[in-house]
Formats: sequence, structure tokens, C-alpha cells
Amino acid sequence: MWGPFKGDTDYFDPSKAPFMFNFRVENLDALLKQLREEGVTVIERSIEDANGKFGWVMDPEGNKIELWEPAEATYKADWYEQ
Repeated sequence: MWGPFKGDTDYFDPSKAPFMFNFRVENLDALLKQLREEGVTVIERSIEDANGKFGWVMDPEGNKIELWEPAEATYKADWYEQ
């Protein structure tokens, strides 16, 4: 999925890159815990909304990565199974 943002967005902060990777994951809380234990920089803010849970980490090069655990209704949607 491609999701462009306005040029002046701060959504990618603290990364200096003008992009962000987004990965669908299972059990976001457990994954963030494991990543912390492995020494990964976890951005200590997460949100949950109608689309699911979102958390963020930084890769070794300073790029922000978004981790998304879809909400049950979203996960069962057939749009991604085609």
C-alpha cells in the first residue's frame, strides 16, 4: 500500500527520512516487548482505534517503522485475501 503524506508532516518524526515502512503484525504488545528486550528502540507511544493497534520502532539507520495489528473486523475483511 502506498500512502503519501504532505511534505510538512511530522508523522515520521523522530526519523529524518521522508518515508516510513509499515508492517502488519500479530500480537503487537508481545512483539514490542520482545523488541525492547532485544535492544530495539521502541517509541514509547502506541494507539488503538477502529483499525487496530499501532506501535512504532526505529531501525538501526534511524528510520521509523510502524507496526500494525489489525482490529478483528479489519483482519477478517476480504479485501486483502483476494
